[in-house]
Amino acid sequence: MKMLLSLILLLVFFDGFSQERYLEKFSKYKEKTYTYHQLKDEESLKLNFYKPKKAKGKTPLLVYVHGGGFSGGSRNDKKSRDFAEEMVQYGYSVASISYRLTMKGKGFGCATNSSLKIAAFNEVSKDISYAVKYLIAHKNKFKIDIDNIILVGSSAGAEAILNLAYVYDNKILNKNFKFAGIIAMAGAITSIDNITSDNAIPTQLFHGVKDNLVPYYIASHHYCKLASPGYLNLFGSRAIANKLKAINKPYYLYSIKEGSHNWNSKPIYECTKEIIDFLYYDVLKRNNRQIETTF
Repeated sequence: MKMLLSLILLLVFFDGFSQERYLEKFSKYKEKTYTYHQLKDEESLKLNFYKPKKAKGKTPLLVYVHGGGFSGGSRNDKKSRDFAEEMVQYGYSVASISYRLTMKGKGFGCATNSSLKIAAFNEVSKDISYAVKYLIAHKNKFKIDIDNIILVGSSAGAEAILNLAYVYDNKILNKNFKFAGIIAMAGAITSIDNITSDNAIPTQLFHGVKDNLVPYYIASHHYCKLASPGYLNLFGSRAIANKLKAINKPYYLYSIKEGSHNWNSKPIYECTKEIIDFLYYDVLKRNNRQIETTF
């Protein structure tokens, strides 16, 4: 009886530790840079890996993809570092990745051909896939739980991760691999037709209703006119949430009534509580919630 009671108390203790670990900040961390893919005749692609110092066993992994219109931004910029340094203190490992800036010097507006925009989505989805493949291959070294890999992205990064999860024809990752969740800040995709009961994952969406670059609902990218080279119809957060609702899959839509595209990074600073809530209850605990919040 004493042994049974001790075992119960031990399980309660560790369950409490687990909740504290992912719901409250407690952990110091360490950071190191790794090369995850070597490009031919180009510089290597790197990632910064943030690991909680006191974590025991495997940790969930957040893969963060920065914004910048596919022409700028960095895995080391302030927003990327601030996000990684915040999340790692809750017990998550974080990989902030670099990717090829395929639109550098080309722009990403209405004068840029839509085929180049689609190519940019796909090329970055490819780079993210290489990063995830590298991390999975070294799962023991990094001590990550490969059943709990979550994609996080802002602006262009959000477009890339949504494309990767719901549009991209992936030839790099194992066909049976599935991301545990996705957090998109001001993102959109070219089609919602491929979001199905089989491939849908817990999806958190932050978006300003008045975003004038990436549509909140359904509209052309940058609201380009039909006759312009850059016309590309996109399905934003509202449309993605509607699809997930229709097929009874979990989503967390955070809409900002007066928000513009600057809400592509504000959740990093203003919505930590919502992000932590989503990660713990919808991703780690696999609750099938459908939440809509308007700010």
